[in-house]
Amino acid sequence: MKKQEIIALLEEILDAKQINTNKEDLYDASADRYKKYAKARNVLDVPMPIAIVYPNNAEEISTLLAMCNEHRINVIPRAGKTATEGGLENWKEETIVIDALHLDRIIDIDTYNMQATVQAGVPLQMLEDELRKLGFTTGHSPQSKPVAKYGGLVATRSIGQFSTYYGAIEDMVVGLECVFPDGQVCRIKNVPRRSGGPDIRHIAIGNEGTLCYITEVTVKIFTFYPDNNRFYGYLIKDVDTGIKVLRDVVANGFHPSVARTYSEEDAAQHFYHFHRGLCVLLFMAEGPKGIVDATCTAIEEAVEAHKEGIIEQVDSSLIEEWFNNLNWSQQDIDDEFEGMKEHDSHSGFTTEISADWKTIPIIYHNVIKRIREEYPRAHDLTMLGGHSSHSYINGTNMYFVYNYDIHCAPQDEMRVYHHPLQKIIVEETLKLGGSMCHHHGIGKFRNEWTKDEHGSAYYMLEKLKTAFDPNGIMNYGTIYYQEEGHKYQL
Repeated sequence: MKKQEIIALLEEILDAKQINTNKEDLYDASADRYKKYAKARNVLDVPMPIAIVYPNNAEEISTLLAMCNEHRINVIPRAGKTATEGGLENWKEETIVIDALHLDRIIDIDTYNMQATVQAGVPLQMLEDELRKLGFTTGHSPQSKPVAKYGGLVATRSIGQFSTYYGAIEDMVVGLECVFPDGQVCRIKNVPRRSGGPDIRHIAIGNEGTLCYITEVTVKIFTFYPDNNRFYGYLIKDVDTGIKVLRDVVANGFHPSVARTYSEEDAAQHFYHFHRGLCVLLFMAEGPKGIVDATCTAIEEAVEAHKEGIIEQVDSSLIEEWFNNLNWSQQDIDDEFEGMKEHDSHSGFTTEISADWKTIPIIYHNVIKRIREEYPRAHDLTMLGGHSSHSYINGTNMYFVYNYDIHCAPQDEMRVYHHPLQKIIVEETLKLGGSMCHHHGIGKFRNEWTKDEHGSAYYMLEKLKTAFDPNGIMNYGTIYYQEEGHKYQL
């Protein structure tokens, strides 16, 4: 279809003010944060969407999706725009972005039943602010908290910095409403648990806009105990020591809200005021006083059990100060983008993986060694390290972090720098049975390894796509590998 024909179809469904064809906005919508350098230099090599639309309710989304399904128009669902794996990047000429901007209502805060219901476009920070007034919290605190929105958080299977205590977004979602490509609106009711077949919430949670459009979410809320927060920080001799301490605390049944181990290089960019070139181990405990006291005792006992690897304890106020200034703001995002218009460097690229306790340090050392020995642009790296930040009774994650100076055309950055680095990390992780994507999702920049990630279970993932999106209109190239579209990455 021609561009004007598609716009005419949109005008039959929405008011003119709900349809955005501004060229600058369409260019911005062409890719998410993973191509921010190319975007800043105005050299994005992907198609611009035809329009961004702002529906007011699930009924309008239903009509939009049914129309797009009939005419085979690609749809990219969008909420807070903080995706980092190319999930919002456009690989199709005939594409519309459906933005949750107008789905911005907090529907209900039910403190007796400990849950809140919001529309998909409600910012996480907005709900958190309202809950804090009442003495409650969402418990969800990703670094994107000031700008992230609920539709995107649920669709990307988000995790927050307090996950070891409160859980990840999939642990918080009670029920939801979503719309499928044929226009079917489905509502999953809010109950604490049920045994009514497979847990169908997870068709929507983590679908990254490839199966449905999430319009409304009900999440658990928690009593907030700010007066009980306690912080611990230690300088340690190596990552392995930190992993062992984390393991002992969590495997023994305790849940500090924050439990992290940083490599020397990663610690240097977070804890410049005290790291002294060493690895860093830190904890935060929160909740009711009795739980905090017990958790702190467990932390101290685990540290003592591994004292041969502990160099010294640092002042807890230094950890608290760092944590209070960790989250992004929209201004931070804007400033970083503006800086890339002038500076040929990249900071903050990450690839986060997960594995069991025994395997995670092996993956870490294998990756670092292989990158330093094999990566052809190793001389351009300005930082290479990692940290573990989300732990479970049977394992933890590893957040590989790498910064580099860029010596290539801006549009080639991903191909020349990021992809070879991520490839090494993914290969070493999958080789040892870990997961290549702990919480940022697959997006478009890890889809070439989706089948390897799932193995024989890919059959199940593939059947979801053919069942719910048989015409393939939902977020082309995300999660599911598309050879034709992959030219935009490689």
